[in-house]
Amino acid sequence: RPASLSTLEALRDFIGDCNRCKLSEGRTHLVFGEGSPRATLVFVGEGPGRDEDAEGRPFVGEAGKLLTKIIEKGMGLRRKDVYICNVVKCRPPKNRVPERDEIESCLPFLKKQLEIIRPGVICALGLTAAQSLLGRPFTMGRERGTWVSFQDIPMMPTYHPAYLLRNPSAKRQVWEDVQKVMKLMNLEVRKE
Repeated sequence: RPASLSTLEALRDFIGDCNRCKLSEGRTHLVFGEGSPRATLVFVGEGPGRDEDAEGRPFVGEAGKLLTKIIEKGMGLRRKDVYICNVVKCRPPKNRVPERDEIESCLPFLKKQLEIIRPGVICALGLTAAQSLLGRPFTMGRERGTWVSFQDIPMMPTYHPAYLLRNPSAKRQVWEDVQKVMKLMNLEVRKE
């Protein structure tokens, strides 16, 4: 059981060559997560896409490049100093939204990652991440940009970078949300 594991390496070893749900059938690589095991800030997305599945790393495609830009240029942090992971660790076919049983298979691993890291702040990227961590329905249009809590950790739900690629007008809202995260982390908010 993952409950007794105390490091990200041990958790990754425990997950192994996972076949706990049907997503394992189509994957190239399991995408566990990456970054600092002592990160103050964790970004949680939905699931790996094509590029992530090919490389075995989270957020490396176009949405990932945008996330890296937010972290490095916007927040003034280094990508390697935060932690980036997803609700599900294997790519859903055709990048569809993960199904409930798939989320339920992976959610204990995400929760254990967060328990091991013990970040000061979580940024939930997109509806699936927010709903999965909160364990309740969530309305991105109405609730994004408002602090919620995951196991007593402040969590900021905002739009997924892939959504921003399709809807560039939402970038301002995400920047507002990111500034709230920066303020909580006592990071200097630079003018754009």
